[in-house]
Order: sequence, then C-alpha cells, then structure tokens
Amino acid sequence: MLPEEPFEEQRFEDLLERHLPALRAYVRRNLDAGLADRESTSDLVQSVCREVLQGKEKFEFRGDAAFQRWLLQVALHKLMDRRRFWRARKREGLKVEPQQRASASWSRDELGKLAVALGSPSAEAMLREDLKRLEEALAQLTDLDREVIRLVRLQGMSHAEFAEQIGCTEPQSRKRLFEALARLSLLLRPGRTP
Repeated sequence: MLPEEPFEEQRFEDLLERHLPALRAYVRRNLDAGLADRESTSDLVQSVCREVLQGKEKFEFRGDAAFQRWLLQVALHKLMDRRRFWRARKREGLKVEPQQRASASWSRDELGKLAVALGSPSAEAMLREDLKRLEEALAQLTDLDREVIRLVRLQGMSHAEFAEQIGCTEPQSRKRLFEALARLSLLLRPGRTP
C-alpha cells in the first residue's frame, strides 16, 4: 500500500486538473485588454496553478465546490496583483511594451502545418518566405482564437474536448474554429499587411 502523503498530493493534483477548464475560462473572462497585452491567459493560469500547489497545505478539502471557489479566489487575486504591478511600472515611468502575442511558442513546424491547412496553393513558398507574415497575423488574433487553431486544427483535439476545456458547447467550439480561421485567412490576404 502506498504511503498516505503521496496519495493526498496526487489527489490534490487530480482535483486541480479537473478544475483547470473552469480556471482557464475564469481567467479568460476576467482578463482585460490592458493586462492581455502584457500577459497571456496560459501564463496567468500556470502562475495560479503554481501558487495553488505551493499553498496546498493551507487548503482543507470540503468538496469540489469549495475547492473551485478557493481556486477562483486565488485567480482573482493573481489578476489584481498583475494589474497593480503593470500600473506601478507605468507610474514609475518605465517603458511597458505589450507582449508579442504570438511568441516563439509557435514552432516552425506548427506554422508550416497551419500554412498547409489554410490551403494556400503555394504552401512551399509560404513556408520559405512568409512564416514571419503568418506569425504577425497570428499575433493579431485573440488568445482564444490562437488556442482553438493550435489545439483543434493542429494538434487534433476534438471539439468536445476543447469545448469542455473552455466551458462552451461543441457547436460553439466548431463556430469558434471556423471564425478564427476566417479571421486568420483575411489577415493573410495578398496586399494586406498584418
């Protein structure tokens, strides 16, 4: 039989994993434009998870609903802290650059797959000459648009899984992917500079 402590730790991590979709949806809903320009939803969610895991000794399990309330309270405080941080930097006169929305987290392989998936007749040329343009177009999309393109279109996640992850219905997930790809295609039209 396994020792009591690792079982409890695993149980806590399973509980956190089960509530990740609600956490992501909460952060996404409460992420204002000013903060979204500086920090990504995924970075904030990861930071909340790290904080929750570090403070798990303070939590007494009283059911799923209580755990979710605690988790979302930590997320709320994280969002407020990050807003205060960026406002203070601005007040101090430090130059605050918006983050590059489509960072190096988009691998060349993913960009190439996306170029081919968009159905460009000159996909090979686009791979060689226009990857930068694709990155710039992706930077103009919302975090959620990039997430649905990456997870559903490129990584093969089902619409049911994606819908559960972000807290929407399967038809809404399909519509979101369609609209995200349409926006991306518009940004990539010849003669348009992202």
